[in-house]
Formats: sequence, C-alpha cells, structure tokens
Amino acid sequence: MRRNEIAILMAAGLGTRMAPLTNNTPKPLVKVFGKPMIKTVIDGLQKRGIKHIYVVVGYKKEQFYELEQEYSNLTIIENEEYLTVNNISSIKAATPVMGQEDCFICEADLFVSDDSIFMADLNHSCYYGKMKKGFSDDWVFEQDETGRIIRVGKCGTDCYNMCGIAWFKKDDAKRIADAIIEAYRYPGKYERLFWDDIVNQEIDNIDLCVHEVFPNQIVELDSVKELEAIDPNYKEYN
Repeated sequence: MRRNEIAILMAAGLGTRMAPLTNNTPKPLVKVFGKPMIKTVIDGLQKRGIKHIYVVVGYKKEQFYELEQEYSNLTIIENEEYLTVNNISSIKAATPVMGQEDCFICEADLFVSDDSIFMADLNHSCYYGKMKKGFSDDWVFEQDETGRIIRVGKCGTDCYNMCGIAWFKKDDAKRIADAIIEAYRYPGKYERLFWDDIVNQEIDNIDLCVHEVFPNQIVELDSVKELEAIDPNYKEYN
C-alpha cells in the first residue's frame, strides 16, 4: 500500500569515528553483512509504502547518486554546509519538502536488523526510542506522567534513548521546518545546533511521544569495533 508519507534520510556526515572505513566510503554506504547500512533503512521504508524518500548528502556525495537509479521514488538533496554547520543543515536543506505529508526523519547510518519497525501504526508525532535503565549520557526523552515528551536533550536516568528514527505529522514537520528557517536568521548561533535542538525548542507546540523499539531491532554503529562485534568480516580492521 502506498502511503502519503515522505522520508528524509540524513547522510551528509563525515563518519570520522568509523575511520579508516570511511576514508573512502561515506558511513551510510559501509556494508553490514554485505548490505550498505542506508539500504536497511530505505528497504524498510519501501516495505511500509513510503511515497518518496529524500536522501540529504554531503561527504563523498557522488557515491549516493546510484540510489536514484535503484529506487524510482528516491531523490538526492545536497547539503552544501555539511562541513561547517551541524546536522541542522541537513534538515534545513530538506525544508522545502517538509510539511507536505507526514514525514519520517532518519539517520542514514543505522543498521536496521528488523524492518518490521517501519510497519507501526503511527497516529501522532513520535521518536523511536530504546529504554535504558540507569544513567545515559546520550540523547534522551524526558516524559510527563501521560507519556508525552517534554524534553529532548542530552543525559537522563531511566529514560528512553534516541535511536535515529522519528515520525512527524505534516503540521508538526512544517512547524519544525519553519523554526529551522527562523533559526538561520541568526548567524553565529544556529551553526552548532542539532536539528533535535529545534524540536526541543518547539516541544510545547508538538504532541510528541515515544514509539518503543528494542535494542536488537536497530543497531547504532559508531566505530569499527562496534561494527566488528556485529559483522565478523571486519575483524581485520580492529
């Protein structure tokens, strides 16, 4: 079933923590069990029936253009600021398409081992999250007693942790896009922002919840050591 949804995949970063593999290959195109990480995300979205996928590229951008040939509903968007501005720049590059449809925003360097996570019946805006007991210094979601997210930011205890996938109703996606455009009016301030900082800024205006997933469904790989722990083919690099 074709859904009236779009997806934005952020694939512009340098992936320096996964060097030397990323010296010649952008991190989303690094293979896990023979398949580029980005394709585990794309194929899950295709299974859902996403109408169109936009991949925002920067580092070694030319390597991504083959995806347009492989997937007829995929368009590459170039982020010209990826070297000087944080990942807010990738969502800024995609703002012209935000607010047209309900929208996934995904990191492209995820290994999705269970693509059924993309088949969820999503009724209102949410971040996918993994519960972590104890303290986490990662990005977390603070919730009120109803489960509504009231803070998106670093560090928390007994919280859901961010895992790289979010889904927004089109009005909320438009609100985020407009807020990012507004942030760009203030040079010297926006350059270090993550796009999630803008979500946190707008948190009182978005009915945002957590959609729970489990650790074995999405694997975030930040280093060659973590990659080798999943795929033993990389043992020689560690």
